[in-house]
Amino acid sequence: MFAQVIQGRTGDAVALWNRLEEWDRSLKPGAAGFLGATSGVSDDGEFITIARFETEEAARTNSDRPEQGEWWAETEKLFEGEVRFYDSPEVDVSLGGGSDDSGFVQVIQGRVKDKQRLRELEVEAEAWMQENRPDFVGSVRAWQDDEFSDFIYFTSEEEARIGEKKEVPPEMGSEEEWSDLMGDMKFIDLRKPFFSSP
Repeated sequence: MFAQVIQGRTGDAVALWNRLEEWDRSLKPGAAGFLGATSGVSDDGEFITIARFETEEAARTNSDRPEQGEWWAETEKLFEGEVRFYDSPEVDVSLGGGSDDSGFVQVIQGRVKDKQRLRELEVEAEAWMQENRPDFVGSVRAWQDDEFSDFIYFTSEEEARIGEKKEVPPEMGSEEEWSDLMGDMKFIDLRKPFFSSP
């Protein structure tokens, strides 16, 4: 799997949503290898999306389509300042990824000191989450070297806030270990996520 993450700020979330709907309606049918996308705008105007493709070649082919370029030229006008693009050939998926039925998506961005240790802890965490956090639907994480954008899917924000208060077992790692392992953390709440499926 290959992922593209696009991030920027907008002052018109409604217009941006309409542009996403236009892509879904007009351009998606010609996007070979497209596996799905999750997008949204936070309450303070930060937009972020993750688009997943079967391969990097499929993503490049989509980006090179003239109609894709035309669509982006219009869409880009809705952003304020720089729009950042991250390409990720390294993608981690939990519980098969997210779901279009999710009512809330939280994006966590940051940097990790030890990917292998993080993945070891998450093996324990995933099993516990399946048993104790019915609000947790799955996740998709795109890497850029030691930096990541983790899209975490929940049934609803209300249920996620209740679930996050549950005490986790020690085998999932102490709060101190997690704090030491990960840094430069940023949280983006997508209360009205937009989903696009193949």
